[in-house]
Amino acid sequence: MSGLGGVSVIFDLDGTLVDSEPNYYEASRRLLAAHGVPGFTWPDHERYVGLSTWETLGLLRTRYGIRAPRTELLDELNARYLELARLSTPAYPEMRTFVKLLAGEGVPMAVASGSSPGAIEAVLAGTGLDAWLRTVVSADEVAAGKPAPDVFLEAARRLGTPPADCVVVEDAAPGVAAAHAAGMRCIAVPYLAAQADAPEFATAGLLLRGGQSEFTAQGAYEWLARSVSSP
Repeated sequence: MSGLGGVSVIFDLDGTLVDSEPNYYEASRRLLAAHGVPGFTWPDHERYVGLSTWETLGLLRTRYGIRAPRTELLDELNARYLELARLSTPAYPEMRTFVKLLAGEGVPMAVASGSSPGAIEAVLAGTGLDAWLRTVVSADEVAAGKPAPDVFLEAARRLGTPPADCVVVEDAAPGVAAAHAAGMRCIAVPYLAAQADAPEFATAGLLLRGGQSEFTAQGAYEWLARSVSSP
């Protein structure tokens, strides 16, 4: 048994384990341009960080008056995203170290993401993180994406761990809210510094306001150990 007792760790993928948001932005920009919506900017993209791809497309479709069915848009966006993701999706070094540290301690782990199953698989395989992260849940597989708790509760079910014994690692406000709704502790590593003061982040057990620049594998492990000994 590890020093973390019976805890399981559930990771968000995009913006948490890997820096995939630039690829999602570029795929979305190209998609919108192809449907007659030019000028989609990074600040435009930021408002959708943390939401599922399906929900994001619904909001984009409404906002820009796109007439194509959402299922068609999803297929097109996934194709554009996968083309970019396979070229380059870097994993955050300290997150990779953290995953390897937990794996070495025998801690059960899962990924719970708003991305499609194909996108998750491609990114985990491309970064080599699939060697340690084999339990994967996509928002496509549950009733509702984040901030609903469904993906995290399904991940806990597959791991065979009670929600109260799960710790989520997240970068976005909707994901932190989902972890709280699931009754799970949370390590929050904001992808967008401007979001760090959002009320959702106040529910995190550990909030690293500096994001990935402040995150260390050893620091996260030590916090987990303390939280297990003093729940």
